[in-house]
Amino acid sequence: MMASVAWAQGTQGGGAGPGSSLLSLVPFVLIFIVFYFLLILPQQKRQKNLKAMLEALKKGDKVVTSGGIWGTVTNLGKETVTLQISDNTKIKVQRESISRLRADEEE
Repeated sequence: MMASVAWAQGTQGGGAGPGSSLLSLVPFVLIFIVFYFLLILPQQKRQKNLKAMLEALKKGDKVVTSGGIWGTVTNLGKETVTLQISDNTKIKVQRESISRLRADEEE
């Protein structure tokens, strides 16, 4: 008797129809949409801006590296940038390690 009741509830309207499975996916879709607009889209925009800034580097630009070194661009290579960090000191860094341009009034 108990088995027949269980089978009847499982096959009748126990809430396991095709509509309820789609309804259970709605929260996951909403979470993905929120993550996309709050995390993924802004990160892609930052990467695009950084790439454009690195491609537009020129001699004389004042920059800050990702390691916190402040310098002035003296030479540009395809993969590297030479920075002058003091009067007689020049270092060569990878182009990708430049994190931002420095404003003239920063010191």
